[in-house]
Amino acid sequence: MAIEDLDIVIIGAGMGGLSSALALAKKGFKNISIYETASNLGFVGAGIQLAPNMARILDRLGCWADIEKEAVDMKETSIRQGATDNELGLVDLQYIRSTYNYPHMVGHRSSLASSLFKGCKAEKNITFHFSTAASHVSLFPSPSFTAKPRSGTPYTVKADILLGADGIKSPTRTAMLKDLNVSAQIIDTDQASYRIMLKRSEMEYDPELLALIDSDRVTRWIGEKRHIIAYPVSSKQIYNLSTLQPDTNFAAAPSETYTTKGSKPEMMRVFEDFCPMVKRMLDLVPEGEVCEWKLRVHSPLPTWVHGSTALVGDACHPTLPHLAQGAAQAIEDAAVIAVVLSKCPDGSKESVNKALRVYERVRKDRAERLVEMAAASGRAMHLGAGKEQEERDKLFRQLKGENKGVKVPDKWADADVQKSIYGVDIAQVAEDTFWETFTSFDRGIAASL
Repeated sequence: MAIEDLDIVIIGAGMGGLSSALALAKKGFKNISIYETASNLGFVGAGIQLAPNMARILDRLGCWADIEKEAVDMKETSIRQGATDNELGLVDLQYIRSTYNYPHMVGHRSSLASSLFKGCKAEKNITFHFSTAASHVSLFPSPSFTAKPRSGTPYTVKADILLGADGIKSPTRTAMLKDLNVSAQIIDTDQASYRIMLKRSEMEYDPELLALIDSDRVTRWIGEKRHIIAYPVSSKQIYNLSTLQPDTNFAAAPSETYTTKGSKPEMMRVFEDFCPMVKRMLDLVPEGEVCEWKLRVHSPLPTWVHGSTALVGDACHPTLPHLAQGAAQAIEDAAVIAVVLSKCPDGSKESVNKALRVYERVRKDRAERLVEMAAASGRAMHLGAGKEQEERDKLFRQLKGENKGVKVPDKWADADVQKSIYGVDIAQVAEDTFWETFTSFDRGIAASL
């Protein structure tokens, strides 16, 4: 059977699932199905940073123009002491557009998701199954799972290729690791996050707050074991804040719990030693609208691929938010999957497996390197008083001069780190290396005989 005629089933309609479906449809695949537990995508969520490596792929998928219309082009990032609002460092971001052909923009997560969904709905070869959970995933002899409609009779879904884009609690990953008799420990980071969206109408009566939402700046206020990152989105009609602080409210919660209704007094207590302006912003959040997310990751997996099944996005490389690359890395996964499957010479299980292993070879080391880098950046941001903090702040201060060689402690803002992320066209890497990597698996088999 021709590779384009195979039945490709995707579990999960998040960023990884939607972009995988759309990228595959653009490559001519004819039978793509997405199963999603939610009744609809809802398009809720907070702000999201739209880095050039993500924008490049979205542009090729035909989604970028709509997203760019209401996104905000960030010209600089300011790192500031949480307690005093004193600026520690200022990093110019204007060079990014000319260097990488796309700017560093920020937007609303719903804008990204809705644009991808719109693109998918325009493709006749993509079918959605909402309100349908996946369970009892089996990978051999061919991928299959039990589909459980919210109202209806469970049924079996069979696939030629299964993509598990089903998040950090991925049943696909669970089935894969069980099959391989290995485990990947879920790691509790002991950190949690408040995600806040303030309307322009709530901020415009305070001159300091109005200046923030009118700026083209990403601002990060840092303190011991805590920080807040903030920027305007939605044509500067919304100001997005994302915090990170020690986890106290999930300690007694069940392991499967990742969100909880937050307490405004508790949120204010966590940041009680931050400057008055920050506290005024936090005080604008209505009592009933405080939500807190628990941050968990898992240890690196031994593989992302087993048979004709592959993992995508948070199912295989969940990350902390300090590099703003979570969604971007899932979208990179999608772009590479579409390339390797489109170049697969036939639809045999052996060829599909080798093609998916090329995907893993292109993506795994890069994604896991960025996961670790994000964790390291978070550790640097959260130093308490002492020599290490003094050395960090000294580096930040040097950024205010003309010392372009300074390594930025906030890795997201470091030019060398940006080059290693934004400067890589991962789809082109897959194109350029596919055949050499694909055929190397044959040589490896022959050498083992």
